[in-house]
Amino acid sequence: MDPARRAAHRPVQLAHEYSLFASADATAPRVCRDFVRAVLFTHDRETLVMPAALCTSELVTNVHLHTKGTAMLRVRLTSARLHVSVFDESPDPPVVVHPAASVAACWGRGLALVAEMADAWGVAGERTGRFAKEVWFELAPAT
Repeated sequence: MDPARRAAHRPVQLAHEYSLFASADATAPRVCRDFVRAVLFTHDRETLVMPAALCTSELVTNVHLHTKGTAMLRVRLTSARLHVSVFDESPDPPVVVHPAASVAACWGRGLALVAEMADAWGVAGERTGRFAKEVWFELAPAT
């Protein structure tokens, strides 16, 4: 849709925030990936869809593989950045495996992919409440 036409019915907002709780099952990565895609398509950020979907899928897959509980996905979109956080109930920090160290491994490259694709990423621990840690990444639109 033409941005000039859209402006008539959508007020300017500095940031858009969305959250989703994903159950602890094998569908969680797909559900979260599709959620992030929908947010980006809705706000005309098609250039961010592929890297954001990949990074989201990797972070949520880690929750599914290495923890027992629910994941919470939070998406914050501004004109300058996309910030995606995945919260889980495990206090254990994620481990980055460098692909060259274990070429034959079937898994373990997810965070290395996130580190390569994202402009920034990190882990925030020692949270209060239900979730013990947050793993996040940021992407900026291509200029």
